[in-house]
Amino acid sequence: MNKLNALTGALLVVGGLNWGTVALGEKDLVATLFGKDFGDTTGASRLVYGLVGAAAAYQVLQRMRGEATAA
Repeated sequence: MNKLNALTGALLVVGGLNWGTVALGEKDLVATLFGKDFGDTTGASRLVYGLVGAAAAYQVLQRMRGEATAA
């Protein structure tokens, strides 16, 4: 597994756990990490959300090309 696959896999875990806490308890872990309440964002939290989205897009493209390994 190359480093980019490992990094994007880790970001997808972060995003998945965050969405799980949003669904189960209306708690946004990323917002909390940056001192904000549920639904509030900062530049840093938007960066994290953007990186998670980019990681998902990268993993989708890798799978479409058949090059991804299990993260």
